[in-house]
Amino acid sequence: MEALDLSIVWAVIIAFSIMMYVLMDGFDLGVGILFPFAPDEEVRDLMMNSVAPIWDGNETWLILTGTGLLAAFPLVYSIFLPALYVGVFLMLIGLIFRGVAFEFRFKANQSRFLWNIAFTAGSFLAAFAQGAVVGTYIQGFDTQDRVFVGGAFDWLTPFTVLTGLGLVAGYALLGATWLVMKTEGEVQEWAYRKVIPLLLCVLAVFVIISLWTPFVDETVRERWFDHIRLIWLLPAFAMLCAAQIVISVKRRHDALPFIATMGMFIFTFFGLLVSRWPYMVPPEYTLWDAASAPESQLFLLIGMILVIPVVLIYTAWTYWVFRGKVRLGEGYH
Repeated sequence: MEALDLSIVWAVIIAFSIMMYVLMDGFDLGVGILFPFAPDEEVRDLMMNSVAPIWDGNETWLILTGTGLLAAFPLVYSIFLPALYVGVFLMLIGLIFRGVAFEFRFKANQSRFLWNIAFTAGSFLAAFAQGAVVGTYIQGFDTQDRVFVGGAFDWLTPFTVLTGLGLVAGYALLGATWLVMKTEGEVQEWAYRKVIPLLLCVLAVFVIISLWTPFVDETVRERWFDHIRLIWLLPAFAMLCAAQIVISVKRRHDALPFIATMGMFIFTFFGLLVSRWPYMVPPEYTLWDAASAPESQLFLLIGMILVIPVVLIYTAWTYWVFRGKVRLGEGYH
């Protein structure tokens, strides 16, 4: 056990939890972002039914990420929370509004339009805040003696606004491809028509962020161009996934657009990790600087090793039970 670096083990666990959350909760947030553009109320019912049985389970990964960070890397909490307090608060408010809208919208009659707004606004706000947090992580934090010394709105800059809007577009793309996979007929054709425009928006933001990031942080710039053969393979694979999305949409595949979109997210996420490794709180503190005591990491790791397989099993079981197409007039009420 002495040869095992528990900080790296925990970093892998947290990275895995974040990636699972982005993929799992990203598409149902995307469905909410697309809500105002649905042809009619009946289609909105179907869109919500496609994610109603699984959305709350998807957020388990967010809880695992938060508890893992607190347990294994307490310095991250002590710096991130003061730095991102407003952004995290907005994200939580968005998730609350979105969750409440699920339950109240199905029961509402005259006030249904208000819950439509709550569902859309909550989804957009949560997605934007998450993207802005990613942008802030790329920018780095103003710290001194392991304490955040910046302002409450340092997280809100032109760069983080762009990353926030980029993630909104990315989640909307995930939502559109999810609907392609889960619906049929006119609703599926409507979803197909949304995929390519959303993909172009995502790629445009991707290119702008890629050009902007080297000017945001010198360390990232050096790493990109010192290790160009390795790092630039990741965006290349992401572009291959984007090409597969276009091909599979033109050929009217059901599942391939969604799978390719997830692949694009995965390679982009790996690119972010490689660009920032091993910094947990850039630009100063590595994961070893931020780590808790090895004894604490080991004790909590035992629990996490038991919990993660259970979460994976019940998640897989839920998706299996609710597999197949969602049809108009059927579903959760």
